[in-house]
Amino acid sequence: MRAVFVGGGSFTLRTARTLLARKHEVVIVERSQPVTASIQEELDCGCLLGDATRPRVMREVEPGPNDVLFCLTGNDQTNIIASLVGRSLGFPRVITRINDEEFEHICIELGLQDTVLPARTIGRLLADMAEGHDVLELSSAIRGEARIFLFVAGPDEEGLRIDELGLPDEAHVALLYRDGEFTPCDGVKKLREQDEVVVVTPSRHLEALRERFTPNRR
Repeated sequence: MRAVFVGGGSFTLRTARTLLARKHEVVIVERSQPVTASIQEELDCGCLLGDATRPRVMREVEPGPNDVLFCLTGNDQTNIIASLVGRSLGFPRVITRINDEEFEHICIELGLQDTVLPARTIGRLLADMAEGHDVLELSSAIRGEARIFLFVAGPDEEGLRIDELGLPDEAHVALLYRDGEFTPCDGVKKLREQDEVVVVTPSRHLEALRERFTPNRR
C-alpha cells in the first residue's frame, strides 16, 4: 500500500511514521518549502512540493489502485477540496480531516465517507473516561470484514421504510441521525430527506453502496 498525505503537520507525521514502520510507502504533498525540507531530513519518504488542491499537482503523484489519500492539513476547506481532487483523479480511498462539525454533513453529501474529526473523538473519549465509563471505540467493535457505511437520505429515499432501501444481503441499518440527533431505527417508520443513515455491511458490498447512495455518482 502507498499512503499519500496532504499537509506536513504533526498529524501527518505521526501517521506516516507508523505506516513507514509497517513497511508501507509514504508520499507527503506539502506547499511549504521549509516544511518539506524538514520532513525530508526526518523521514525516509517521498515529498512533493505543491498545492494539493490543484489537480496538476496531484496528477504528479500518479494515484494507483492501492493508494490511500490522507488530507490532514489544519484547514478544513483545503482538506475537502484536496479530497475531491484526489477522488476525481482516481484515489480509491480518501480520508478527510475536519475540525468544524458544520462541515461533516457537507462531506457526507459530497461522498467523502471517511471523515475524521479528531477534536470530537478525543473530547468524547475524555468525557467518558472522566465519568468512569468503559470506553469501546467503534474501530475495536467492528472487526473482520465488517465495515461502516454512512449516507445522507436524498429525494429518492424520502418516504421509504428502512426495509425498502434495497440494501445488499447482510447489510443492515444500524442507526440513524435525524436533525443531528440519534434516532433508534425501530422508532422510524419512514425516512426523511437529510436523515444520516449508518449501515453495517461486509466490505464486499461497499462499492455497491457507494454507487447506490453517493449523490455525485448517481
